[in-house]
Amino acid sequence: MNTYYKTGLKIGLISYRSNPHCGGQGVYVRHLSHGLSDLGHRVEVIAGPPDPQVNGKEILTMLETLDLYNPDSLFRTPSINELKDPINLLEWLDVSLMGYPEPMTFGMRAKRYLKGKESHFDIIHDNQSLSYALLSLQKRLPVTATIHHPMTVDRRLAIQSTRSFLKKIKAMRWYSFIGMQKQVARRLKTIITVSESSKKDVAKEFKIPESKFKTIPIGIDTENFYPLDHVRKIPGRIIVTNSADTPLKGLYHLLSALENILKKGKASLTIIGTPKKNGGIEKLVKNLDLGNYIEFTGRIDHTRFVREYAKACIAVVPSLYEGFGLPVGEAMACRIPVIATTGGALPEVAGDAAKLVPPGDALALEKAIIELLEDPVQREMLAQKGYDRVMSEFTWEKTAIKTAEAYKEIIHDYH
Repeated sequence: MNTYYKTGLKIGLISYRSNPHCGGQGVYVRHLSHGLSDLGHRVEVIAGPPDPQVNGKEILTMLETLDLYNPDSLFRTPSINELKDPINLLEWLDVSLMGYPEPMTFGMRAKRYLKGKESHFDIIHDNQSLSYALLSLQKRLPVTATIHHPMTVDRRLAIQSTRSFLKKIKAMRWYSFIGMQKQVARRLKTIITVSESSKKDVAKEFKIPESKFKTIPIGIDTENFYPLDHVRKIPGRIIVTNSADTPLKGLYHLLSALENILKKGKASLTIIGTPKKNGGIEKLVKNLDLGNYIEFTGRIDHTRFVREYAKACIAVVPSLYEGFGLPVGEAMACRIPVIATTGGALPEVAGDAAKLVPPGDALALEKAIIELLEDPVQREMLAQKGYDRVMSEFTWEKTAIKTAEAYKEIIHDYH
């Protein structure tokens, strides 16, 4: 019998890959679970590696996996004993054939773990694995899932970004799990998403009625992202927080803009993270002769992250698409003026507190950056407006409250 009306909800939050330092999904799990626990709910996070580093009353259950995407032993060969497990064997064979089975196989592992434990939970909340196992679980207890954005967008951009036929085929094979995600999403009774833009795009791409969605914006971690007004800014310094070669993140366009900006004045770029060795970003930096004007920080802790923001005059978010756009909110929380594209949900996060340019337009980025670097009054105005917006609109407490309300409606409708 459900007891949430008196004692709080019993929530199972499952997430197949939840790095809290890299990617919105890991940030989501860590802070949502903490926010729900603070409201008095019992939360068990059921996760695969890496450790999501939950930090409160939450229960953390780490499921044993092959962890084939661990950068310290990428695509390792499993032992014979490991391959005796049918799920491990399926995962290894699919990876060997250039697929990405982890969302499906993690769902299988979560289902195995939850077998016989259904009474321990009022609801299961999936963090975008959208595995077939959810449909089996949904027969026994309420299930919902958060879809941050449709992976069909990533697939489309990955295919469009290369001329190589072989690379196009590889991208299609890698993203073959999308067929499963579409099927599962269509059969879930309720879906949570993080922005109106994402809701519309998922509904269109997955052919799901918008009436099945609940939009709950996520919060910004203002305990780790905050202003350091005493730190001296470096003139012309720009910061971007994604070093990925992924076309979706738009760094190629920012580097092209920087090349032209340097012909007209002084500028430098701090890129949080490390580029892929011999990857497209590293090659473009070399081809454009930008090495003396760019610093890749590598992995850094929050203390240095905030200091890097504080030293910058402008933060740029050049993504071609975002389901929400944490980098916009995090820069605003540090009281840094932001230039972002209109890709996906970025305008919803930015509101009127950032300069917006079309996605994939290096010339527009160049003009916006030059204008803002030359206008300290506008920079100060945007910095304050952005800070005020984050502090009033995007808190994890609000996200947790709205999510718990959604859970109660889903549970009520299920029973």
